[in-house]
Amino acid sequence: MRDLGLGFGYFIKGQRWVARHGRWWGFGLLPGLITLVFYGAALVGLGFWAGDLTAWATPFADDWGSPWQALFRGFLTALLCAFGLLLAVVSFTAVTLLIGQPFYESLSEQVDITEDGTAPESGLPLWRELLISAVDSLSVVLRLVCYGVLLFALGFLPVIGQTVIPVLGFCVSGFFLAEELTAVALQRRGIRLKPRLALLRRRRTLALGFGVPLVLLFLLPLVAVFLMPGAVAGATLLARDLLGEGGDGAGDGDDGAGEDAATPDPLAKPAAPSQD
Repeated sequence: MRDLGLGFGYFIKGQRWVARHGRWWGFGLLPGLITLVFYGAALVGLGFWAGDLTAWATPFADDWGSPWQALFRGFLTALLCAFGLLLAVVSFTAVTLLIGQPFYESLSEQVDITEDGTAPESGLPLWRELLISAVDSLSVVLRLVCYGVLLFALGFLPVIGQTVIPVLGFCVSGFFLAEELTAVALQRRGIRLKPRLALLRRRRTLALGFGVPLVLLFLLPLVAVFLMPGAVAGATLLARDLLGEGGDGAGDGDDGAGEDAATPDPLAKPAAPSQD
């Protein structure tokens, strides 16, 4: 249970970090805003056509009498929308991280620097990092789809399907969301998907304490966009804990004074080289 509270603490500390470094928070908003437009359109489309899709997939119910046909198809439509929303929560993070790779890499590096003055680098070119991130993210989404199909089927079980299964769904989503977010910091350290999953499984409650609150909050409109920079910062601190790199202070000693001198502006142009 201690790890559960510690994971939630990293979520809070990440949001606190970006609150104290406002320019980095604004810098980290851009990828989420772009992704939000596309996902908003997709979810609206699902809402409009989910009923038609359910009717097309269940032709055997065409001759059912009222109210059984409406109840059956209504239940399946609700499950389809819930599954689409659940998939959107985790895939939103994957797509946002892919689009915002350079943004979040810079933010994560700055968190490392505020912790101990250094930031590990992968040494790979940007195109290579993007390719690795895309392959790993696709693998995570495929794993989530497999779990989603299983949970979708178990949702038909009486009582358990309406109580235990939704809780398991949030836990699965929270675990993989934590993996996607910590990937920003761990990939810079040369750690690929399978070792990352192994690290998180060894401290599963830590991952759940961090990821599940984010899953629940990401269900609220626009919240995912505004929390994403802090989520990346918190995930960097969590990754440092998983690897035993320093404490979990999250830069708490930084009172915000001198931020302009200590923290570079992510949007500033580099200074001209000296002529001396």
